[in-house]
Parts: sequence; C-alpha cells; structure tokens
Amino acid sequence: MTTWGLILETTVGFGERKHTEAYVVAHVEGSREAALAELERRARAYSPEHPRSPRRRRLFRSGDGFLLVIDGAWQSHATRFAVAELMDDTDRPAPSEADGEVAPARQEPAAPASATVAADADADVEVAVDVDVEVDRDEDGIPVKPAWLGRADLA
Repeated sequence: MTTWGLILETTVGFGERKHTEAYVVAHVEGSREAALAELERRARAYSPEHPRSPRRRRLFRSGDGFLLVIDGAWQSHATRFAVAELMDDTDRPAPSEADGEVAPARQEPAAPASATVAADADADVEVAVDVDVEVDRDEDGIPVKPAWLGRADLA
C-alpha cells in the first residue's frame, strides 16, 4: 500500500528573517485521491498566525495540492499544501525479519505554534509513537502521557 506525506510549506518570520519552512503534518496510506481529500480538508481548516488581520482568503487547487493566499492589511501570506509519495524514511521501524513486511508509517507531530495545522478541534494530527506500544488516550484521542516524556535523548 502506498504511503503519502501531507506537506505544508509556509513563510515564517518577519523582514530580513523571513524564510520558508516545510512540515510533514501527516501520513495517509491508500490512494492518491484519498490523500488529496485529506489534504484539502486540512487546507480549508488551516489558520496561519499571519496575517493577524486577514482581509481576503483564497484557496487554489494545483496539480499536487493547494495554495492558500491570505491578503492582510500590509502584505499577502502564502501557504502551499502538497501531497507526495513517501519513498524512504530513516525513522521508519526496520522490517521484521520473521514476516518480511515493513511496519506501517507513523503520523508526524503537528507543526510548531508558528504554523498551526488546523483551527478546528476535530483535526487529527497525532504525535508519533512506536507502532507496537499501546498508548492510553483520553476521550478525544489525545495521549494521556506525552510521547516525549521520559525520552533519554532530550535530557
């Protein structure tokens, strides 16, 4: 089954420090059409930090995704949403030698606060966790214990 990455490219910073950053906001397994449908849902719900006073919002469809242009009081801000086939992932668990199958792709963490993925509460971006580990979740599906808590590499 094909794994598709949902990519968000947005401009962050101000003035001379303004630059583009890309985030993998989720993975979708299945058809390209299913991945594009999920990407469209996320693009429509996306609420960027800038401009703070939006005057006009336009969402365009392109070959591999969408382009969101929001006109502000002083300048326009653009965010590109793309779907791309996952070809390789160095963080993917190694294939099991017993059955020879590759473990399914994991969902990536949400983009940082400067690029909030969705404004609505029903957006389902989850923190990446090990596939084999059972995670306790609350009624909204959010892990009770954060995935980063207790990690030795963060000390």
